[in-house]
Amino acid sequence: MRDVVVRMQRAARTPMHLLGAQGAKAAYEAGSGVLEILKPALARVQELQIPVRDGALLPARLYAPVDRAEAPASGLPVLLYLHGGGFTVGSVATHDALCRQLAHLGGCMVVSLGYRLAPEYKFPTAHNDAWDALQWLAAHAAGLGGDASRLAVGGDSAGGTLSAACAIQARDAGLPLALQLLIYPGTTAHQDTDSHRRFAHGPVLDEAVISWFFAQYVNTPADRDDWRFAPLLAPDVEGVAPAWIGLAECDPLVDEGVEYADKLRMAGVPVDLEIYRGVTHEFVKMGRAIPEARQAHADMARALREAFAL
Repeated sequence: MRDVVVRMQRAARTPMHLLGAQGAKAAYEAGSGVLEILKPALARVQELQIPVRDGALLPARLYAPVDRAEAPASGLPVLLYLHGGGFTVGSVATHDALCRQLAHLGGCMVVSLGYRLAPEYKFPTAHNDAWDALQWLAAHAAGLGGDASRLAVGGDSAGGTLSAACAIQARDAGLPLALQLLIYPGTTAHQDTDSHRRFAHGPVLDEAVISWFFAQYVNTPADRDDWRFAPLLAPDVEGVAPAWIGLAECDPLVDEGVEYADKLRMAGVPVDLEIYRGVTHEFVKMGRAIPEARQAHADMARALREAFAL
């Protein structure tokens, strides 16, 4: 991890928050695959369009380890994956290798959603897109060769935030989920934990970039106090889906991830919490260089298999 950080520093790339929104999107797209594992070949990869409440059609990509003809009659279990990127950058393409790996190791169908991004689309658009897509999958899984009775939601960073909020909304709507897979999720309204202070200057993710991301996404400071932005503020999480939470030790977001795990446990929700030592935010997309990333992939796949009873 230290070697990766040193190489990043030597590259001396312009920080995202100084590139402007479009420049940041392009820079993240260009660099997203540099440290990724080789993409697993899958029997089925299919482009989808998912309709949402305002009539928009969102791009999505379906990954499955077997062809439709080879899938069980009941269908494959389904994970809706929501990519990270501070609600501002990232895409289906930037998380292609990770989603392929989860489908490959997890023995499930993964549907990666291209939800709409800031600053063009402000809060709560990303959440609404994610929730609409989850409901659409529950209704249409069978037509895709999936099993709606074995449905999960997951994502990294901002995608973890969206996943946690969707799990709460699913509980409220009576939509049963097998698992919420939260990879270093953002859960707090303000960056005021010890880890935010400890890692305010990075490595990989720092306070300036986090603040810039959120400035793109929120309409007013009051948005930060909405539990859809900060799941730690949810008044009640009793009865939400069991959680697998994977955190990076050297990450501004680690403390709020632990706090959310504690909140769920105190409400009686089963939680599997893993803290990967000596690694930073974004490490799960560094499998070519970081062994802990490959371990996290295996741990996530195991959690999915257990939740889906595979």
